[in-house]
Amino acid sequence: MTDDELAHGIERFIAHATGATAVRVTDLRRLTGGASRETWSLDAAIERDGGSIETLPLILQRDVRGAPKELTRPMEFQLMKAAFDEGVPAPEPLWVGDDLIGAGESFFVRRVDGETLPRRLLREDIYAPARAALPEQLGRLLAQIHAIPVEKHALTQLPAPPVGVSPAAFEVDRYEQIFRMIAPEPHPVFELAFRWLRKHPVIAAPSATPRTLVHGDFRIGNVLFGPEGLRVMLDWELAHIGDPMEDMGFICVRSWRFGGPKPVGGIGDREPFFAAYESKGGAERDPVEGRVWGGFSKPRRGGICL
Repeated sequence: MTDDELAHGIERFIAHATGATAVRVTDLRRLTGGASRETWSLDAAIERDGGSIETLPLILQRDVRGAPKELTRPMEFQLMKAAFDEGVPAPEPLWVGDDLIGAGESFFVRRVDGETLPRRLLREDIYAPARAALPEQLGRLLAQIHAIPVEKHALTQLPAPPVGVSPAAFEVDRYEQIFRMIAPEPHPVFELAFRWLRKHPVIAAPSATPRTLVHGDFRIGNVLFGPEGLRVMLDWELAHIGDPMEDMGFICVRSWRFGGPKPVGGIGDREPFFAAYESKGGAERDPVEGRVWGGFSKPRRGGICL
């Protein structure tokens, strides 16, 4: 599909979704990054009865054919709508459709300007206030995500461990199975990591921590920020039901520090992040669970890289 064909398809879809008399797409460009889907930025001038014109800054996300998916695009759209409706800093979802423009499952959200590149956050002077503010902002954001009511927003179809199975055991089993499918050759460090994880009671027994919505990819790099700090949280396609400590461990993995000296995304210490999380109603952190989830996040990230 050429860019012109995509633009015309978008115009037809938005006209149908909004009842507009005419739609004109401008500044359509594909953004870099992302392996499981394409991301496009555009402006849509929407003309309605009476001649009034509203220009919307939009992001289109659509499937890459053949790429693996954790969630369908409609399910991801529904999840982001739940987050937005609950006041979580998330993109505002506008329209979704199955094969809406002849390109697989796709959806539109309102575009928010900002930066996502971690190296700029960590190194550029303009983002010094963001570096100071983000650890506590992220702690409060994570508590908001974990508080999203799953049943209220019909999110019970999200991936979840079976009743009676520890979320930690479920995730370790899942990622070890993926690892063994994609890497039949020896990887001793992975073997040691999975063996270490299975020694801990956290893995074997159901956690006392209540199950919640888990973002699943909560890290620097998926945060859209400005000089003042957090604007919105991106990339919800790995969300599932599980143990909230999983998100708290993942953001502290060394891979997500991008060379920064501090454990929370390279920019913050653990205690202010955890304190902000608990102050917003998040579950009290269990240091043992936190250590195990931090340990799990490393082979999980390594498996994704493989």
